[in-house]
Amino acid sequence: MTSLTSSDVEIANRGADEFLRVFYATYDSAQRAEGVTKFYRDTSCLTYNGTAVTGPTAIRDLLERLPVTKHEVQSYDCHPIPTTSPPALLITVSGLVTHGQPSAGGGETKTAPPSRNVDNQPRVFSQTFILMKMEKYYISADNFRFVG
Repeated sequence: MTSLTSSDVEIANRGADEFLRVFYATYDSAQRAEGVTKFYRDTSCLTYNGTAVTGPTAIRDLLERLPVTKHEVQSYDCHPIPTTSPPALLITVSGLVTHGQPSAGGGETKTAPPSRNVDNQPRVFSQTFILMKMEKYYISADNFRFVG
């Protein structure tokens, strides 16, 4: 088993910070389905609120069915896993996500009465990533769950 130094942990946390910034900016963009799938490989698994899919094509298909989003990461933690070199990364995230469909006019979002959907209502989420490295880091496993 490979041991980790404090430098390894610091580097992993800086990498996690950059990964999360880029991942959620891409996820919340108009190009979500195509952009986000570049983070995954054929063996990658995404479990979205209990629905599991494997591989970039299935992940893209799932993402295309979801409404537009805006994520606000409130906290994250990163742990390098010392069984591989370079270490795999376990990243846990919590925050708020708001779903909504942009209106034709641009600024506001269309919503049904609040009793029928959750558009524009922030929801607490938890997301866990396992990043592995081949030429560069990719998402090996991704588990997203609404908490509240």
